[in-house]
Amino acid sequence: MTEIFDHETYLSPFTWRYGSDAMRRVWSDGHKRRLWRRLWVALADAQRQAGLVSAEQVAELRTMQDAIDIERAHAIEAEIHHDLMAEVRTFAEQCPTAGGIIHLGATSMDIEDNADALRLRDALDLILNALRDLLAHTAERINQQANHVCMAFTHLQPAEPTTVGYRLANYAQDLLADYDALRRVRANLKGKGLKGAVGTSASYAELLRDTGMTPTQLEALVMDEIGLQAYGVAHQTYPRRQDWEIVSALAGLAMTTYRFAFDLRLLQSPPLGEWAEPFGRHQVGSSAMPFKRNPINAENINSLARYVAALPAVLWDNAAHSLLERTLDDSGNRRFVLPGAFLATDELLKRMNRLITGLRIDEAGIQRNLSIYGVFAATERLLMEAVRRGADRQVMHEVIREQSLRAWDAIRRGEPNPLADLLADNTDVTRWIPAEDVADLLHADDHIGDAPARARQMAATIRAALDAAKSEGSGTDAT
Repeated sequence: MTEIFDHETYLSPFTWRYGSDAMRRVWSDGHKRRLWRRLWVALADAQRQAGLVSAEQVAELRTMQDAIDIERAHAIEAEIHHDLMAEVRTFAEQCPTAGGIIHLGATSMDIEDNADALRLRDALDLILNALRDLLAHTAERINQQANHVCMAFTHLQPAEPTTVGYRLANYAQDLLADYDALRRVRANLKGKGLKGAVGTSASYAELLRDTGMTPTQLEALVMDEIGLQAYGVAHQTYPRRQDWEIVSALAGLAMTTYRFAFDLRLLQSPPLGEWAEPFGRHQVGSSAMPFKRNPINAENINSLARYVAALPAVLWDNAAHSLLERTLDDSGNRRFVLPGAFLATDELLKRMNRLITGLRIDEAGIQRNLSIYGVFAATERLLMEAVRRGADRQVMHEVIREQSLRAWDAIRRGEPNPLADLLADNTDVTRWIPAEDVADLLHADDHIGDAPARARQMAATIRAALDAAKSEGSGTDAT
């Protein structure tokens, strides 16, 4: 059966558009089959130590371990309708001496689930590497912008000043939580082990009778060889809860990237005009409107993040509906849900890194918004100072509210914000605070509390967490 995939048939966007080549290799059919063969070799080698197969047979299998022939395997599968057994037969054809002992004692999921766990581990490592880069870049931008005063918004309305660095630190705090969650699922990841058809290891017990080796010892030899821990208890598959936990952690990361991207889209809108995506010299923003500079990366992040967010529900069903010792209704969707979740998240991180490192901060836009709205925020300082000097808090609150509404009406008419002058001319205010001091109190740039210090502390926390992780894992997230 000859298979040709080109642009005249359906190809997934993950085949070429979204995700990295490294992540595609992890989820490729070729890599999966090489992992299957690696497990068969490890199983045969453990059985050699039990005296069941010869060293020559193991050596032959090892020689052909990477010599996959997908075309031949698919041709066999077209006849027998079982992908793993088709690979067994293909492997056996290549190994005339050892072909008869491949898959001895095993059930399909002894091979497939351990291979899937290895793929999940490799995919998590790629995500963690990309997330480390993003955290490092974000920490750098936080420090650069820690003191850069801008307006904050609550309810999408101007509120009080903050700093660009403090706003970035908020996203970074969530990214660090995502990093911790992904490291936890990576550290706890396990394979099924070698437990047979319903998890009782009955086939291995029968096979190992009188060899002096127990099924548990056989399992330990195989799992040590592939570098993977096994669940102590599993039915025909490893608990499908594991898939749900891993993809839920990816969905948490997608949530963080979604929030950042959506906020960037708001801040890039011309009425605010404070942030913008990097925009290439030859980049086209719109086919109809040549002047447009659309936030396409942020919009793509929002689109893909919604997809990742929807996937845990599918895996929840797989886990909850894994009836008795196993059902097969998880098999079809796992073939694309797991790769899709990782490839989409891979793309989210790639675009996030692009946005963080290339983020454009428009000082003119920031100053324009501060000049229009900052004085409203600074009225809190005026209120506190007036009360400190003996004013009635409720009376002063009402005075500021009335004058603020007058100022809003002027702004809506396109006039400059008159609030500072209105308050400086108001006798209820000047009774407590001299008019010449009112303007100083209404200067919003000083009304940012300890935001710069907290932003820098978050950057330092990130750097410490990344350094600790590197030290613990010698540069990887292996535990």
